Amino acid sequence: TISALNPAARFIFTVSPIRHWKDGAHENQISKSILHLAIDELQEMFTSALTYFPAYEILLDELRDYRFFAEDMMHPSGVATDYIWERFCKTFFRRETQDAISEWNQISRSLNHVPLNESTENYRQFLKQTLQKLILFRQNHPRIDCRRETEELTKKIKQ
Repeated sequence: TISALNPAARFIFTVSPIRHWKDGAHENQISKSILHLAIDELQEMFTSALTYFPAYEILLDELRDYRFFAEDMMHPSGVATDYIWERFCKTFFRRETQDAISEWNQISRSLNHVPLNESTENYRQFLKQTLQKLILFRQNHPRIDCRRETEELTKKIKQ
């Protein structure tokens, strides 16, 4: 079992905030209720090893405005997803982990940047700066594998 391998392991359960109305609104509520009851029972059985993150409740009770839903009104909007993810991070991640995620997000935005003109010296400098940030990130977080990103960036710089 997982607890035999790692007695400190904890399990996080959540109920998806995505509405599943294929079978109807009422059936969606019933299935969400069954999930809540099952999680509640598990929490009573495994108090110290199990916790619940209220993604469903955050979207439906806290955000609950139409602007927090995508156009289909079933899925959360990007803003809602970001908000729920931020709450999850603050709840379960140490400060160092949150900082690493923030640092990676900045690097990721740079890696995904699409320039107007790839042949300018400014863009080449931008790539070199991004590579330096990536190298520093790898040094600070050696267990995170960034080889693919480093190789791709190095190739772009050499072009």
